Amino acid sequence: MISFNYETDFELGNEDAFQDWISRVILSEGKKEGDINYVFCDDAYLHKLNVEYLEHDTLTDVISFDYCVGNELHGDIFISVERVEDNAKDFGVSFADELKRVIVHGVLHYCGYKDKSVEDEALMRSVEEEKIKMFHVEQ
Repeated sequence: MISFNYETDFELGNEDAFQDWISRVILSEGKKEGDINYVFCDDAYLHKLNVEYLEHDTLTDVISFDYCVGNELHGDIFISVERVEDNAKDFGVSFADELKRVIVHGVLHYCGYKDKSVEDEALMRSVEEEKIKMFHVEQ
């Protein structure tokens, strides 16, 4: 089950479309959907987690805690809405597109994708783009 939680004033809107998309991404990677919790927060909230659990004293847009069991994906994905807004401006993309990128980024980590080397990061970006194209909202 995919759930969305809020530690800030931001609300995702159309949660059903996002749940459906994330579920399809998981299936497209040959994985099973378990319990995945998204927590939307601000920079201060995510910075505290970054320092406390990862010992990184930096701002970041997304942190994923992986509780996967075999092929079944479980975890908590924390997203700083402030970082997403700033990154969207920096990268010259819409907030909506950058938000989709970080939403799928956490799930892709659970699917086994890494982003620590230049090669891994390039593959991650390519797969992110592929999965973003899977997002559909009925008009």
